[in-house]
Amino acid sequence: MIYRVIGLMSGSSLDGLDVVFAELDESRGKWTYTIKAAHCYAYSEEWANRLRTADQLNARDYLLLHSGFGRFSGEKVNEFIETYSLHHQVQLIASHGHTVFHAPEQKMTAQLGDGATIAAVTGINVVSDLRALDVALGGQGAPIVPLGEKLLLGDNSWFLNIGGIANISLNSPSGYIAYDVCPANRVLNMLAAQEGKAYDDNGALAAGGAVDTGLLTQLNALPYYQQSYPKSLANSFGTDTVYPLVQAAQATTQNALRTYTEHIAQQVAYAVNALQPKAAGAGHQMLVTGGGALNGFLVKRIQEAVQPFGITVTVADEQLINYKEALIMALLGILRWREENTVLNSVTGAVRSSIGGAVWIGQEF
Repeated sequence: MIYRVIGLMSGSSLDGLDVVFAELDESRGKWTYTIKAAHCYAYSEEWANRLRTADQLNARDYLLLHSGFGRFSGEKVNEFIETYSLHHQVQLIASHGHTVFHAPEQKMTAQLGDGATIAAVTGINVVSDLRALDVALGGQGAPIVPLGEKLLLGDNSWFLNIGGIANISLNSPSGYIAYDVCPANRVLNMLAAQEGKAYDDNGALAAGGAVDTGLLTQLNALPYYQQSYPKSLANSFGTDTVYPLVQAAQATTQNALRTYTEHIAQQVAYAVNALQPKAAGAGHQMLVTGGGALNGFLVKRIQEAVQPFGITVTVADEQLINYKEALIMALLGILRWREENTVLNSVTGAVRSSIGGAVWIGQEF
């Protein structure tokens, strides 16, 4: 079976709405993919601020933003279809939305971007709310990409995605495990903004700084890092807990970036160490994706940190780096349409694996 699907992803780094049109082919249980078109629609400063401050809204205004972001997403899909001449080719849209609230301990997660509105604007069937059922079943609802990694990128045993939050996955004979490691680009970008930069290009600022050992010790001592997996992080952990802690240290921006880069590398190494009992029989190749994979200094420090475990870090091609999550949303949408599991409880800790996602019929019959 060949499916032609658009996947949508809005990450915590707030760089824009990622849109992917992919052909995904299932043959005898094996999946392959081809990305036919991809684009990131950068957020205007207004949209970035609206998404960044959504957690401060009252219920009415939040729901208005929910439908408004759904309309924005649908309009960008229509623009994408027009730009790449995809009329009458798209069978399904799978939208992750933009996470605002994530409290799995209270069985709640919320992503902006009303699926019904996307379906109404595009006239195409939509799958949305991909995390909700897993959280209702007691799971973390995150990370959500591991099943896609397993089905589409199964030649690797280790996966590290460095987005607003860094998460790690292990695909071994004893099972599939994944969890959120630590805040990543969201904090690095906030620090780079102190120098008037959107991000630290290739980690150049961090590379010129020095590690503040006191701050590094404080960061590594945060309670989240002592918890066992499965576990996941809300964006607010980076913005409301980690960033103020870094600011309080009063380090220079370069030193703060260098220290936080070291923190990410150390936490990845700690995660690899924690997963060693489950890694028997697994390979030693780690595929790195997400915007942080373009940060050469960060990748170098991660490679050096995991080298004692015999793991070799490989950076994915740039298209996969930028659009892996949107691609995997497309796959999860297909799995939901086929009524197959979209979330693994071995990853999230839910009482069972589940077929997650709300379906909205945008097509007129």
